[in-house]
Amino acid sequence: MWWQDLLWGIWNGLTAWIVLIAHVFGQWSEFPFYNSARAGNWYDFGYLLGMGSPVLGGLGVRSKRR
Repeated sequence: MWWQDLLWGIWNGLTAWIVLIAHVFGQWSEFPFYNSARAGNWYDFGYLLGMGSPVLGGLGVRSKRR
């Protein structure tokens, strides 16, 4: 179902930052950075949303100094 692929994409996108850091230090080699078995339009869209959410969330913070 399309919504399952979307949710898996979002989840894998959110956790990809942690997995990437672990891969840099040689850990968690059994966990892939990107799940190519689920690759498709909805998974890719969810993955991009998940990967961008930590970055996009920080852009919305504004200083209230005047």
